[in-house]
Amino acid sequence: MKTIPELVAEDARLKKDAAERLMAAGVIIYRPETCVIDTQVEVSAGTVIEPFVQLLGKTRVGAGCLIRSYTVVENCILGDKVLVRQSCILTESTVMDGAKIGPFAHLRPESEIGEDAHVGNFVETKKTKLGKGAKANHLTYLGDADVGAGSNIGAGVITCNYDGVNKHRTRIGERSFVGSDSTLVAPVEVGDGAYIGAGSCITKNVPAGALAVGRSHQVTKEGWAESRRARKAKKADGPT
Repeated sequence: MKTIPELVAEDARLKKDAAERLMAAGVIIYRPETCVIDTQVEVSAGTVIEPFVQLLGKTRVGAGCLIRSYTVVENCILGDKVLVRQSCILTESTVMDGAKIGPFAHLRPESEIGEDAHVGNFVETKKTKLGKGAKANHLTYLGDADVGAGSNIGAGVITCNYDGVNKHRTRIGERSFVGSDSTLVAPVEVGDGAYIGAGSCITKNVPAGALAVGRSHQVTKEGWAESRRARKAKKADGPT
């Protein structure tokens, strides 16, 4: 039976062999000694892997991709010319040709990112499909969701997929726009070409081409700030 140091040394040798096999096939790996590449990983020629990347399990990476430093990809399929920016985590997901991921994005299992789609910084997906050219660029959670081609998901959008007992899906049509800081309470559908106003809580289906706004009206009190500062200044001075 091998000792722990022997097992660690054997694992290092296998990963070194995997990196050398990929480089011999035309993959560019900068600082291969810093990368963790499992023996079953396949990468096509012309792809660039930066230092401190981990490619794990049965991951398949197409041609002409760029995987930037500190990214972890496990049991995923990446198409051609995919860009994965720094510090992303991708698990059991599919990313189609030309898509851009990250930085700091998290694709949880059963995410399907379509051609030329964007999943930006601090965006998390789970059991979600993004259609061709769809974008979710900032600070968003998409769980149990279908997002149609060409749709734009604003910053801070959340699909509320869990009611405390069961998970439900959110369906967003093609060429739709979901304004920043909106919440979509599943199950709910947003039709093709619809608009959701920023800051809305959407609990009912939105027809194609419609505008939905679900927020309270703004109240503005003229002079309130100056009055408050004056009261506080008077209190600070104390009785005269």
